[in-house]
Amino acid sequence: MLYDGTYITDNEFLSNFRMDRECIQQLNRMVANDEVFSQCWGKRSKRPAMLHIMVLLKYLGSYGNEVSLQKIGWDMGISKGAVNECVMWASSAILKLQKKVIRWPDDKEWKRISGRISKAHGFVNCFGLIDGTSFPLAFAPMLSGEDYFTRKGNYAVKGLIICNHTAKITCVEMGWPGSVHNNWVWLNNDVYFSKEKYFNNKEYLLGDSAFSASSVLACI
Repeated sequence: MLYDGTYITDNEFLSNFRMDRECIQQLNRMVANDEVFSQCWGKRSKRPAMLHIMVLLKYLGSYGNEVSLQKIGWDMGISKGAVNECVMWASSAILKLQKKVIRWPDDKEWKRISGRISKAHGFVNCFGLIDGTSFPLAFAPMLSGEDYFTRKGNYAVKGLIICNHTAKITCVEMGWPGSVHNNWVWLNNDVYFSKEKYFNNKEYLLGDSAFSASSVLACI
């Protein structure tokens, strides 16, 4: 029997899948008609897009022994082979949305975002927030593994994320080794290199003390 999360509370749902039920349902509507889910290979046609998404989120939100395909399969009521397929196909469908949902604000959006940030927090002309994050790896990469060793004692890939006042992501920089400093990733990002394409006069992002202040980035 396939598990669909119907019989658990909203809090339990969020704890299990790291996204609330409404967000997952919205994501499902965006990818449900993707061709990858319409291919009738074996029993895959019996697995709805929603299940694929939930399995992917369960996989991404697990760590250590919990990320075992067999363990996730038991939790979701499918085989470990099906878990692997769900992860691949859901990833494929979702990644196609990247350019549609992750995009830099246009002039109209800039004014609306900066106006709301100014009203709520007092930062005039600020239209976004920036921070770095690490995505843990289960083991060291075979090539230059030491570069991925972080100050927290694990191996990871470094990412840089820019978002607006509602936490909607507007820019992502991924793939840097975990040992790289957040500021280094920022200084090598196209948003920094090509400021004139991304910022109008006096507009800036807000970051923490891990970054160096500049004309387009204020640190607190």
